[in-house]
Amino acid sequence: MRGKTATKRIIPKDPLYQSRLVTKLITRSMKDGKRAVAETNIYTALELVKTKTKKDPIEVLDAAIKNISPQMEVRSRRVGGAAYQVPTPVRPNRAVSLVVRWMIIEATKRPNKEYHTFSEKLAAEIIDAANNEGGAVQKKSTMHKMADANKAFAHFRW
Repeated sequence: MRGKTATKRIIPKDPLYQSRLVTKLITRSMKDGKRAVAETNIYTALELVKTKTKKDPIEVLDAAIKNISPQMEVRSRRVGGAAYQVPTPVRPNRAVSLVVRWMIIEATKRPNKEYHTFSEKLAAEIIDAANNEGGAVQKKSTMHKMADANKAFAHFRW
């Protein structure tokens, strides 16, 4: 055994929307410990989602999360000197973490010509993901294609 297992930390809900998912978005988008700036960005993005879609921003965010979250991923597994990419199912907590990471990364990649602030970029990414479009959805499909291509090595799963 490696020692004690890490205890699962319970993430507090954010004060405005009472959502743990929004808290994860805020924490992930935070740079240099500037939480207030990150909160402002995320809340502004959710307000933009609300004005553009005329729907509850948390519902749109949930739809985006559902569309982006992967079911399978590939993990490296060393067997007899060779490393195989073994497809494995994704746990729900990891899927949400991947989705939040991908959304932040893809929002940052968006061009500055169309969108001027990070809030606008993130709002556009959330709306695109809810409509099954955008860079984060592309990442999911790429991950699924890799898992499908390597399903011959599924018997190496541990």
